[in-house]
Amino acid sequence: MTLNVLGWAAQSAKAPMAPWRFERRDPRPDDVVIDILWCGVCHSDLHNVQNDWGFSTYPMVPGHEIVGQVSAVGADVKSFKVGDRVGVGCMVDSCFSCDPCDDGEEQYCPHCVYTYGHVDPKDGMTTYGGYSQTIVVTERFVLKVPETIDPAGAAPLLCAGITTWSPLRHWQVGAGSKVAIVGLGGLGHMGLKLAKALGAEVTLFSRSPGKEADARRLGADRVVISTDADQMAAVADTFDLIIDTVPYVHDVNPYIPTLATDGTLVLVGYLGPLEPALNSAPMVFRRKAVAGSLIGGIRDTQEMLDFCGLHGITADVEVIGMQDIDTAFERLKRADVKYRFVIDMATLRA
Repeated sequence: MTLNVLGWAAQSAKAPMAPWRFERRDPRPDDVVIDILWCGVCHSDLHNVQNDWGFSTYPMVPGHEIVGQVSAVGADVKSFKVGDRVGVGCMVDSCFSCDPCDDGEEQYCPHCVYTYGHVDPKDGMTTYGGYSQTIVVTERFVLKVPETIDPAGAAPLLCAGITTWSPLRHWQVGAGSKVAIVGLGGLGHMGLKLAKALGAEVTLFSRSPGKEADARRLGADRVVISTDADQMAAVADTFDLIIDTVPYVHDVNPYIPTLATDGTLVLVGYLGPLEPALNSAPMVFRRKAVAGSLIGGIRDTQEMLDFCGLHGITADVEVIGMQDIDTAFERLKRADVKYRFVIDMATLRA
């Protein structure tokens, strides 16, 4: 027996989003069934819907920033009960037996199953995401969402939050660390909040002087205009970690001289070749690094949610109805949101 579910889907890269009914699997003994209440709109949803990366399959039900309520649990489930507030991020399964899985880094598992647009190897069914009524997820990939924070603002933590938290933790950011964030969008605004709460001295790199007031409200101690040569020179050899959240091809070379010796610039927003090419000279002469990071594992995601619950941290969101998703996608292309759209799934039937 499968579950018949209403969602909103893209039927092709050019088609508008529209209602579509599909089948969820019959819950397994280790599954949690979740009624979806809120779902964030990630920039990668737009990329996937438009097939910008070349591997999209249709019909596609996007959405991997999911907050909901448990409506049923399998016989083997131990950590959740009906009524719990829970979340689901970018992954819904993995092999449980490789080195990344053993290390709590399931996002690097070669058999990681993404929340939508993948095929579940256990049953051959396509995965569909959070722009829908209900989702069925194995217990290991369900997260506890603190009751102390707003559930709509918590939804983007499942992607934007963990995408910036993971490098902050991996590079051991804490009191005394000097961190810079490149770009003030969905990812960037979470990077500012989390780095500040961890005790770092936080700088925003931006091309827009008009963003300074908002950046300081979100936790920035300083704003550096990246097109201003004097401002860039003033922060040479400064940062232990730079998190680059820009989601399109751009020149990262101007930021490398601002790293301290042994500093790292980590790319979290852009996938693809760098243009212009990366100049290795300042890296070689001062032992600086450029790295990449992909979301985070379940252990780190739960740690991040607990940290946000303790510190009252959520994303700044604009709540929309399901019927407004195509307009939201168009606004997302123009970076016309502060700082994350979240769908009120109560509007799904409206």
